[in-house]
Amino acid sequence: MPPPDTITRETPMDTSSTRRFFPRYGSFAEARRMAAILRKETVGGILLVVAALVAIIWANSPVAESYFALRDLELGYEPWHLRLSLGAWAADGLLAIFFFLVGLELKREFVAGDLRSVRTAIVPIAAAAGGVVVPALIYAALVSSTPGLQHGWAIPTATDIAFAVAVLAIIGSHLPSALRIFLLTLAVVDDLLAITIIAIFYTDAVDFLPLALALAVIALYGLVAQRYRESFGLRPFAAWLVLLPIGAVAWALMHASGIHATIAGVLLGFTIPVLHRAGASEAVRARAGLAEEFEHRFRPLSAGFAVPVFAFFSAGVALGGWDGVRAAVAHPLTLGIAAALVLGKPLGIVTTTWLVTTFTRTRLDPALRWVDLIGVGLLAGIGFTVSLLVAELSFETGSAEHDTAKVAILGASVIAAVLATILLSVRNGRYRRIEARDQRDADRDGVPDVYQDGPEDIG
Repeated sequence: MPPPDTITRETPMDTSSTRRFFPRYGSFAEARRMAAILRKETVGGILLVVAALVAIIWANSPVAESYFALRDLELGYEPWHLRLSLGAWAADGLLAIFFFLVGLELKREFVAGDLRSVRTAIVPIAAAAGGVVVPALIYAALVSSTPGLQHGWAIPTATDIAFAVAVLAIIGSHLPSALRIFLLTLAVVDDLLAITIIAIFYTDAVDFLPLALALAVIALYGLVAQRYRESFGLRPFAAWLVLLPIGAVAWALMHASGIHATIAGVLLGFTIPVLHRAGASEAVRARAGLAEEFEHRFRPLSAGFAVPVFAFFSAGVALGGWDGVRAAVAHPLTLGIAAALVLGKPLGIVTTTWLVTTFTRTRLDPALRWVDLIGVGLLAGIGFTVSLLVAELSFETGSAEHDTAKVAILGASVIAAVLATILLSVRNGRYRRIEARDQRDADRDGVPDVYQDGPEDIG
């Protein structure tokens, strides 16, 4: 574990023994990596929004029947439980790619990222847990008097990584990298908790033979991934060609077991080895690891195709004109989801962060303010992709509750995004002035002094 002075940046006059969580600056390598992810997710977020808008317009146009016919078109092989509609293929299959990257990103953060230190990671992890529990409680309280709605308690627990990170990338060009790392970690842990909830609470029946086979294949996948150079002499660019068929088999067996198939994506992501470059030789630092190779190949596929296609097939809801919109707005389900996402998310995140920093005698860096966390909490209220997935599992397709839940998710996500944009745009202006001042401190090597006071460059 790195010593405290490699985790935080103390001011010359600071003689307090109180530790600081969540410093303004992480390592320079981590800041660069976060910036690269944010740039990629900006395009993915835009595609996500466009796909959802196209679906809504098409589903409410004179040719709406063609949209629903396309969504319900079945393809696949029935004996293997793979005769699915295109909408189900998107939810069960394409989202597995998204969750594969979730698992991979989470592992990278804790193995080789700035969050490998427990003292640094505990705040966003605890905040993610608070951002799951509080919205669920708010939703349950608001719908408690309406029978049949309690099953949707997990709808507002998830954060849409692509959407939230895209908004942050567009409006937050000068926000501290620590805020960005915090949001990304928060969203990844948040979605991991959501997918765990799906596995536990939204699985009606489990066929243990396919499940055991799926776990065995995932173990084989991990073994091959760990030993791909020694056993097969493969370079990273070729290893994925070997691992992809094994992963597909694991996904199919997980789907046949009755557990949502996206769980396989997360577990497969966890098995990929991550290079820890701290203290490594120059040869190790120079080469691309399997985790980097997979992220390079699958992130564009996820952000540019898988998630937008899922949004296209999930966001299409027949609103029924203004009367239908008014009915949806007045529905208790809408109030529960909207309040949980827009109010519950920031409340849970900020309150949990305050509790952790209070009872562990730690504090935020003086350069940050709690209003920054409120902005991140509002971004976390953008519960699009995984919330739509949970809505699909909570209510029967075609039911009034099913369509109302989708309308509520879309509306609440837009409200959360607008409020976060307003707040963080103001904060971005403040940090732009700070960044201009700090730029004068940059060394000849191009690395600002503030980063050289932080943890070592781990690549």
